[in-house]
Amino acid sequence: MRKKTQMIHGGIPRDEQTGAVSIPIHHASTFKQDGVGNFVYEYARTGNPTRHALEELIKDIEGGYRGFAFGSGMAAISAVMNLFSSGDHVIFTDDVYGGSYRLMTKVLTKYNIEVTFVDTSDIQEVEAAVRDNTKAIYVETPTNPLLKITDIASISNLAKAKNLLMIVDNTFSTPYWQNPLDLGADIVLHSATKYLGGHSDVVAGLVVVNSEKLATDLHFIQNSIGAILGPQDSWLLIRGIKTLAIRMEEIEENAKKVANFLVNHRQISKVYYPGFESHKGHTIHLEQARGFGGMISFDVGSNDKAEDVLKKVKYFTLAESLGAVESLISLPAKMTHASIPRERRLELGITDGLIRISVGLEDVEDLIEDLQSALQD
Repeated sequence: MRKKTQMIHGGIPRDEQTGAVSIPIHHASTFKQDGVGNFVYEYARTGNPTRHALEELIKDIEGGYRGFAFGSGMAAISAVMNLFSSGDHVIFTDDVYGGSYRLMTKVLTKYNIEVTFVDTSDIQEVEAAVRDNTKAIYVETPTNPLLKITDIASISNLAKAKNLLMIVDNTFSTPYWQNPLDLGADIVLHSATKYLGGHSDVVAGLVVVNSEKLATDLHFIQNSIGAILGPQDSWLLIRGIKTLAIRMEEIEENAKKVANFLVNHRQISKVYYPGFESHKGHTIHLEQARGFGGMISFDVGSNDKAEDVLKKVKYFTLAESLGAVESLISLPAKMTHASIPRERRLELGITDGLIRISVGLEDVEDLIEDLQSALQD
């Protein structure tokens, strides 16, 4: 089954009892048992038919062993981090989403889980960071917000050689463009709030694992902690995924044109977009992904200029999220990455004048004209 077909026919595409082509929303919190311990579903935290359909769908489109749905992307990441114990060490991509950075540095340190942030696009840095107590390598690729590229297959090979888990946040590329499990990763996760939902109407997180052992362990954590996705939101995600392929293709075309406009604008000092041959890691991304996505970051030189642009745009909505049908714009230093100390942000290249945009499905000429007008002095 090809990818575009899989988005629609993967998982459980219809209700077997009624033939309904839209999976029903099962709001039940508990389920009748035909004798003690004789049941299909026991309790909605443990399993729900609508959530199960979503989990089967993400499992299929990521090519894994089992899928899991959580109440947010951060809930999904937190559940994965609960696979580790006090004293364990995890290597993390340095240019990482601010919420992930906050979780690792402000929350998990309370449980004595150690973290080292490195440039995972440099395999030598990753290898040098491995310790005796290292248990996993966690990678974003492309990263948020600088769109750095990590060679998934190479890091996966290193992880296997060191007996470590390889975890990939695939939010920016989506399963339509990139499948980390096929490249050797053990766990892939998504903030499904973004491209998978696609309509700014659901908050969710998804995880797919590649083995029975990881499936058993993560289901135990999911059921024990209980940060599950509800049936209504599960249904919204199933519906969103059905149009993921066509949305990503159109977003891809729009993003290329917007990026080409930005890179030629005199007031912009730097544009970050994996589709450019000059972008570091472009060739690696070409080898491991089928598209470049809709995320672009660009530097206008100062916070004042950046905030001026944010005030002037009409079609780019100032908002924290990304991956929606509407184009979104944000200032990472004060929004998505504000939890990272300024000194650390500047070390990474997340300047006060860095703007991040998520290109949507509007007419691309309107988007370009909007940016052109906002960038004028």
